[in-house]
Amino acid sequence: MPLSRRSFLAWSASTPFLSVLPQRAIAEIPIGPGTLTTVSDGHLVLPGSFIFGPMPQDDLGPIIDAYGLSADQLEPECNLALYRDGTNTVLFDAGSGPDFMPSAGALRDSLDAIGVAPEDITHVVFTHAHPDHIWGLLDDFGDPMFFGATYMMGREEWDYWWNPETVDTIGEARAAFAVGAKRRMEVIEDAVELFDGGQEILPGIAAISTPGHTPGHMSFEVRSGSDAALVIGDAIGNHHVAFERPDWHSGSDQDQPRAAATRKMLFDRIMADTLQIAGFHLPDGGMGRVEANGEAYRFVSEDM
Repeated sequence: MPLSRRSFLAWSASTPFLSVLPQRAIAEIPIGPGTLTTVSDGHLVLPGSFIFGPMPQDDLGPIIDAYGLSADQLEPECNLALYRDGTNTVLFDAGSGPDFMPSAGALRDSLDAIGVAPEDITHVVFTHAHPDHIWGLLDDFGDPMFFGATYMMGREEWDYWWNPETVDTIGEARAAFAVGAKRRMEVIEDAVELFDGGQEILPGIAAISTPGHTPGHMSFEVRSGSDAALVIGDAIGNHHVAFERPDWHSGSDQDQPRAAATRKMLFDRIMADTLQIAGFHLPDGGMGRVEANGEAYRFVSEDM
């Protein structure tokens, strides 16, 4: 059954949240002379139905058991990628900020822990405009957190959330997402650069169109010579069913068939090029590699 905004809010109000603890950089790999690091924004607390709802429940059970999951509640990590090449300091997404969930919003502390101040960020590049990826754009006072940065978003994603009709067509459960995204986009309207899939948006960073989770979701290949990794945002949104059954529809995706096709495309590319990945909601820092597991896949996290 689809999760309504009312039932989601009621469930959230009855669920205890863990406090957000100081965070740190939790995974890092070299990309040529630069480094790709993940930093934590905390974690989300979600009803299992938010992802599992449309899946075949009889077949889902063994996967839930194998991964030690709860069918009722999930607590996915939120891991933002940070690329530093000596010239640019590029943050992929902006986290949840103070207004989404008490268990998230730790990005500022995580950056402090590795000696990165908000003014050090030269570019904020968005995978998409869901709350845990864009609401952290504003600080507690409603001002831009990364006040010296250039903001970059895919053109289709920007147009979708900027459209005044989106709040009425996105569905009740996500209407607040649209309102919150538009508010933040209005703040950066004069400082944003739009791009399309296939463009090199910055030296060594190429945009890859990965729609489905949202209409204009983008992933990014970060490359220097033979060193490369994919920043995949929520295009592969978890380490369990998305890897075991990428063809299954997930309740977290706005266009579920399109998102499933995107996952297949990404796994094909990752395996063909032996690419490491940085996934926003993958565990143990979100950075690692993909292994074949029969007809499915397995996420292997990067050891620190």
